[in-house]
Amino acid sequence: MNENEFAELAAGYALGALSPEDAKIFNDAREQHPEWERLLDDDVETVAELAGGVEATSPPASVRAALLAQIAATPQGEAKPSAANAEEPSLDEADAEIDTIFVEPAPTTTTVQAIERRNWTRGLFGLAASLVFLVALGLGAATIGEMIGPSPAVVALEQIEDAPDAQEASVEVADGGVATVHWSESVGEVVLVSDGLPSISEDQAFELWFIRGDEPPIAAGTFDAGNDNSATAQFEGTMQPGDVIAVTIEEEGGSPTGEPTTDPIIVIATA
Repeated sequence: MNENEFAELAAGYALGALSPEDAKIFNDAREQHPEWERLLDDDVETVAELAGGVEATSPPASVRAALLAQIAATPQGEAKPSAANAEEPSLDEADAEIDTIFVEPAPTTTTVQAIERRNWTRGLFGLAASLVFLVALGLGAATIGEMIGPSPAVVALEQIEDAPDAQEASVEVADGGVATVHWSESVGEVVLVSDGLPSISEDQAFELWFIRGDEPPIAAGTFDAGNDNSATAQFEGTMQPGDVIAVTIEEEGGSPTGEPTTDPIIVIATA
């Protein structure tokens, strides 16, 4: 992978829009080329600036359908320039050649590349316009990412399920649901999938914990449940063999003491 390819994947990563395969390739490249991390930092900062100037609100129901329809209708083929063509035509020159495609027997390689490059550029402008439109409506970066691609937790879950050392353990939730923790040592991710979670107030959150022997519980991030009281949550930190997974209800943002303040509603042994 070269630096330009990394930059393209970094933009998708910042928006939470990479496929599981691309996410793995991207993370591998980050480890091999730490000097490229600045490109990702720039993209993450740009997304945050776009979303940070407005207050998040619930968009009209038609927004998602309109966005997906626009993206689907916008050509987004990736340009693949050939090293053999040192001089490539401008977009205006390409337009002139495109007008003659249907009267000439076959377009040249240079023409095809120009068409692809123009379509790819238009695709970027179309996507950028869609993002600006959503930001104007008051959607945050996380919401935009969920609308145009899977969340990081879903991507991590897919990576775990594809790993040869994938493991899982389940327990029943008090309200009749099931909580399942998925993990893979080779992937280095842990994800909790649960339904039937209890309803909590807006100033509360569910908090994840690693319980490790006699050590104090280790906080591993907070999450919220959807309207159907289900959630897919990615753990922060690293799980160790034999850890017990726990979930408590804490104040929004997590326990102020760094330790659980309520009895766990979910406890899952992984050994």
